[in-house]
Amino acid sequence: MQKPADGRKRVVIESVQPEIDAGRFPIKRIAGDTVEVEADVFADGHDHVTARLLYRLQGVSSWTAAPMQPLGNDRWRGEFPVANTGEYFYTVAGWIDHFDTWRSDLEKRIAAGQDIRVDLLIGAQLVEQAAARAEGEDAGTLRRWAALLRATGVIPAAQTAALDPDLAATMVRYLDPAMESRYDRELCVIVDREKARCSAWYEMFPRSTSLEPGRHGTFRDCEARLDYVARLGFDVLYLPPIHPIGLSFRKGKNNAPTAEPGDTGSPWAIGAKEGGHTAIHPQLGTLADFRSLVERAASKGIELALDIAFQCSPDHPWVSEHPEWFRKRPDGTIQYAENPPKKYQDIYPMDFESSDWPALWDALLGVFRFWIDQRVRIFRVDNPHTKAFSFWEWLIAEIKRDFPDVLFLAEAFTRPRVMQRLAKLGFSQSYTYFTWRNTKQDLTDYFTELTQTQVHEYMRPNLWPNTPDILHETLQLGGRPAFLARIVLAATLGPNYGIYGPPYELGENKPLRPGSEEYLNSEKYEIRHWNLEAPHSIDSTIATINRARRENAALRTTHDLFFHPTDNPWLIAYSKSSVDGANIVLTVVNLDSFHTQSGWVYLDLDRLRLRPDESFQVLDHLTGMTYLWQGSRNYVELSPAKIPAHIFRILRRVRSEKDFDYYL
Repeated sequence: MQKPADGRKRVVIESVQPEIDAGRFPIKRIAGDTVEVEADVFADGHDHVTARLLYRLQGVSSWTAAPMQPLGNDRWRGEFPVANTGEYFYTVAGWIDHFDTWRSDLEKRIAAGQDIRVDLLIGAQLVEQAAARAEGEDAGTLRRWAALLRATGVIPAAQTAALDPDLAATMVRYLDPAMESRYDRELCVIVDREKARCSAWYEMFPRSTSLEPGRHGTFRDCEARLDYVARLGFDVLYLPPIHPIGLSFRKGKNNAPTAEPGDTGSPWAIGAKEGGHTAIHPQLGTLADFRSLVERAASKGIELALDIAFQCSPDHPWVSEHPEWFRKRPDGTIQYAENPPKKYQDIYPMDFESSDWPALWDALLGVFRFWIDQRVRIFRVDNPHTKAFSFWEWLIAEIKRDFPDVLFLAEAFTRPRVMQRLAKLGFSQSYTYFTWRNTKQDLTDYFTELTQTQVHEYMRPNLWPNTPDILHETLQLGGRPAFLARIVLAATLGPNYGIYGPPYELGENKPLRPGSEEYLNSEKYEIRHWNLEAPHSIDSTIATINRARRENAALRTTHDLFFHPTDNPWLIAYSKSSVDGANIVLTVVNLDSFHTQSGWVYLDLDRLRLRPDESFQVLDHLTGMTYLWQGSRNYVELSPAKIPAHIFRILRRVRSEKDFDYYL
């Protein structure tokens, strides 16, 4: 083994957190956040150690230093702000703090009544060395302190100078850079805009937005639907693919293998004679109409999200222009998509092992850039787990370099490690297993994993109780109470959530067949007409839930999601608070869609910042009712026939100057 470059550097730095896979991947934050960093920083012997956190914005060569504070047992903590979107880098530095070691020993010698004249001279040398490294007024100040320490004939004055806290604070700023030990890697933070952390998505098929039954909807019809989406309180409108749909092997209604005349096919069978991934289905309108929809949505506080599905119908121009981008079977035909025993003859997957992969990657990057030019900044990516990981890491980095405000949602219901890898590679948000987590224990375990383990450093969950592909058994059997309970869970467990509407608010719950999660008369294969004014719609409750999210900062984060015990397995209770602790929300949900459930909720009062003897009010956002509670044990009763949940804001009693109580 060779000698180190400088064996005088004795400080060890390890166990830095947060750090993902030894620094291979970045953590994620939102502009305006503070990044907390911890590390073990120590050295041999008894010399004192000091640690500093170093950080910089990408493109800035110099580091900014922030002090780290000792937590005990050689653990240190520091923090730094991330004000801008983009990339930040951070690392940890440590030094032997000879001055602090000397100062500590000096205090002990003084307490023991020992002669400290030589010790004061040693301190003077340390201060003079720091003065040589200092700049401006600090240099002169340190020289004056050194002179006082050398005045050993005036012991009291020298002793006072030696122990002056201002001297210690100045000395730590001028540690010898040549003796710095630095962590052996620079770690990265990807900083996104606020919508990456908190968003409410509404998915709808543009072709089903016409007010006239049977007529193909247009972008102008979508514009007319914007007021409805805004009234429900959603701020992201997500559209499935808007491109021309292939004719070859077009699917019929209910995924029939053969289309009948007039069948519209699946929007995910992308490409026809009119064009491919940068073309618009002619019945939807023109590119100018699309731009108008984007602008009109923005005027109402809604961002448009587009579906990016990298697959082609047999009629896509790329199939004839670039056959090398697709996998061929021994008989010379192109391999269509399969998930045995399911067959998707109307879709050709792309071959990411193609010998022409660089051109394929560039073409796919061009698709994103085209829609970014149309002012789209949010993309829901279809089945990213069926494309090469290296491709996504490259593509997202390319896009984020030029457009750091672009967000990517990974639609991947697959193995946990694959979903996590996609998040690490740069996807801003991720679909989850929420749809299939329906018991109290399953929900508690899953969301503890998502929010209280290292996963939360890089994976932002986006919770969907339904999608065009998934009608879970809970919604099929549970009726209106299940639809209400599941949207309360989605909207309050996570700050990012979405629904596939109008089927959700209208309670569409008929499966294609028993045991299937496919919708009967699925909108994926036909135009549907929806009566948005139907009396059984839960649209007003959805609007109330989204209003509660806007009014409560606690519901726009997951930093301290906490599950409170209940004595009834059908009742789940959990709280969240804002970062500053000023806003706290407690949600209680009845998971039984058929029976009234009641029981006691056992509150962790420390989590809610309440005293054991303190009475407090809880305001239910869903009903507007308030209840007076006290202590940790409180009773709830929830009827699915009415509304199966409470979304409580904790109101604290405040004593006014006029000596009467009111609540905040």
